[in-house]
Amino acid sequence: MTSSQIAGFGHYAPARQIHNAQMEEWLQLPSGWIQRRTGITSRRWAAENEMLIDFAEEAGSAALTNAGIANHDIAFTLLATSTPDRLLPPTAPLLAHRLGLNQSAAFDLSGACTGFIYALTMADSLVRAHQKPVLIVAANILSRRINLAEPASAVLFGDAAGAVVLVPREANNNGLQGVSFLTDGDSYDLISIPQQDCKMTMPDGQAVFSRAINMMTRCSTAAMQNAQVTAADIDRFIPHQANARISALLQQKLEISGEKTVSVINEFGNSSAAGIPLALSIANQNKNFKAGETLLLAAAGAGMTGGAVIYLT
Repeated sequence: MTSSQIAGFGHYAPARQIHNAQMEEWLQLPSGWIQRRTGITSRRWAAENEMLIDFAEEAGSAALTNAGIANHDIAFTLLATSTPDRLLPPTAPLLAHRLGLNQSAAFDLSGACTGFIYALTMADSLVRAHQKPVLIVAANILSRRINLAEPASAVLFGDAAGAVVLVPREANNNGLQGVSFLTDGDSYDLISIPQQDCKMTMPDGQAVFSRAINMMTRCSTAAMQNAQVTAADIDRFIPHQANARISALLQQKLEISGEKTVSVINEFGNSSAAGIPLALSIANQNKNFKAGETLLLAAAGAGMTGGAVIYLT
């Protein structure tokens, strides 16, 4: 039996750092308002000349180097993004070209904040079916989509990219062990970027907050049940990097200790699908993932979409 294993991690965040004091001055908010509500202290924003493809290339290149495998071995390149540089063509073929992945199929995924979990699930299946490595990149430039007329949402978003390389392994006890997804189309308009002005709108933040908590709790519980593990078995919990209050409530509901939770939200803000692989890569830098660690990843986002996976490293 063949399963998948994460062999490489990579990430990229732009140098430009926007601190809360700047945002609070621009939006005429009281000092400390952002951190109290979100746990965010700063976020990274792209420079004027940076494009999404640049972010994706940096993160993908780092993951390939970390994995230590030849570029021509990559069979599939998956790019999860909600902010492509162009509506057409998709960005993944250009990413594969830039990285020298000339033997790779390449396509984009649009799953909002749940995009990386969708991509990871698909990549795990591709590795098992084809026994070939897969590159997953999630990247977003949301700073160009924030709506300054909605301060509560404008303060959340940042720009980043994260990437992982999955490789085949001759064992059936690695890779995805449990998966759960939900959709709530009744909440479709809670978060959107209309084509008219291409600016983010999230008019009811409390509704988004409560639905995100509900979806991630339900998906995480179901994924653990499917994998036949409990909260005590989780070595590291990597939730969507949306809001520190959401992460804290999830920890309570799932009975996972704060020491096991990986969070980079305070420094990088909410970069949608890029948040989980960004956090994974930084966590691996700080303390390398060991073989046999049980990871719980969970996300919820626009649509509404939700998902969680149990992944055994």
